[in-house]
Amino acid sequence: MPVWHLCRPIFIIRRNLRLSLGFLVESDTLAAMNPRTMLPMFAARFELPPQPRLANDDNKRAGNPGAPGTAVITKTKPQTKRPNLYRVLILNDDYTPMEFVVHVLERFFNKDHESAYRIMMHVHEHGIGECGVFTYEVAETKVTQVMDFARKHQHPLQCVMEKK
Repeated sequence: MPVWHLCRPIFIIRRNLRLSLGFLVESDTLAAMNPRTMLPMFAARFELPPQPRLANDDNKRAGNPGAPGTAVITKTKPQTKRPNLYRVLILNDDYTPMEFVVHVLERFFNKDHESAYRIMMHVHEHGIGECGVFTYEVAETKVTQVMDFARKHQHPLQCVMEKK
């Protein structure tokens, strides 16, 4: 009486990276099955993925076997470019109070009171001061926030950004 083994169709990757399928087969014929002869029979029934092409396939076809079971698979990693950075600058004017500039630096640029005061004094003495260095979108947002906040409080404070 024959013994039957039930296998669902699965792809088995062998040493030489060829694909074969497992099926419901009788024990005696299991050893006699050749995957190369069985594969075309079931190819119409199951969609097979493309077989990988190895680096030494051309040598095998030409009769130069090379080292058995070896292959070179290369994977390239795409290079990502670092984003451009922009400096956010505050410009001096004669009307905006110093305390307001310190408050803006603390609120929008997360500066502590001492560093905000130091930046404000630099702006007061030199006419311009750097608040921070950010990517384009973040710098643009900060400039817009500072300008809107200054207009809301009726101060002529100017904030600009420039490429670093």
